[in-house]
Parts: sequence; C-alpha cells; structure tokens
Amino acid sequence: MKRSAVIGLIAANVLVYLWQTFSPDFVEMSFALWPYPRVPGAPPFHFWQLVSYAFLHSTGNYTHLGFNMLGLWMFGAPVENALGAPRFLAIYFASVVTAALTQLIVPSLLGAVPEATIGASGGVFGLLLAFAMLFPKLRVVPLIPPIPMPAWLFATLYALVELFLGVTGRMADVAHFAHLGGLVGSFLVMTQWRVQRSRR
Repeated sequence: MKRSAVIGLIAANVLVYLWQTFSPDFVEMSFALWPYPRVPGAPPFHFWQLVSYAFLHSTGNYTHLGFNMLGLWMFGAPVENALGAPRFLAIYFASVVTAALTQLIVPSLLGAVPEATIGASGGVFGLLLAFAMLFPKLRVVPLIPPIPMPAWLFATLYALVELFLGVTGRMADVAHFAHLGGLVGSFLVMTQWRVQRSRR
C-alpha cells in the first residue's frame, strides 16, 4: 500500500502542532491565513499563508487536529494508493490553495468579519471528493449519522451541509467556505486528468 505521502503529511501536522504549543503567538501570526486586504490590528497577509495555514490547528482543541488527521488518513490513503504520491499531493495542495482563496474572498462578500484561518480541513475535503470520484459506490459510514451510504452521496450531502452552514452563518467559528473551496480544487484537478486521459 502506498501511504508514504499521507504519513508524511500527518507527521508534519503533528510536528507543527507541537511547535504551536511552545510558540503559539509567533507561529499563528506568521503562518495562519490572515485576511487580505489587511484588517486593522491584524498581522499582514503573506503569500505563503495560502499553504502554511493548513499545517496549523487550534492548540486549545485537540479534536481539531485529531479529526483532520483521521480524515486525511481515511480518504488520503486510498487516494494515494490509487493515484500515487505525486498526484495525491497535487490534489491535496490544490485543495489547500483553493480553500484559502475561497475563504479570503467569499465571507467578505457576504459581509462576514474577516478572521484568521487555520486547519487542514480544506485539503481533507479535497481528498474526500477525490475519494468519492474514484470510488463512488464504495460504502462509507460517517460518524454522524452512522448510516452506511455510497461515497458519492456522502460527499454530496457533506457539501450541501457546508453550503447551508456557510450561507446562513451558523457555526461561524468553522471555515465552511474553505471546505467548499477545497472541494473545488480537487474537482478541477481530477476533471483535468480525466479529460487528458480521454483525449489519449
């Protein structure tokens, strides 16, 4: 089984988390995704934050890191095994970047107060979509509700829930539009590969 890239990402997230616990202010001010244009009193936006934010997690909430790493393993390992490490990483980081761009743009258009964003969930959502596109009929059992369903349905329902929560402003401490942006990045990469393959 090909899982070296997944294991590497999980290890990197854990190491950065440990770094955060010792230097939370420096790490988050430098590497979280800060709003652009800059909000008065907030640290400045830097281009590397489009990727670096995905390696940071809330140090006051262990489940933030735990659930993201669980999703990275559950959906990332099958994707890496099917496509190989280079394509797996392409999907993951494309999702991370499109999640960041979406989070920078959409909430501001809806009038939300710009805030810093951290977490790997944008990349994990991208892997979820890739998993659903690769194995649409494979049954998964979500934690809530614990009902078996095909992967394509699980991904679709999850996306609709995130869209609803984002538009209505519920659970405002969660970056719902970043999750949706991660789906977009994965879809664009997967679709491009399928088009290229169909032309051969």
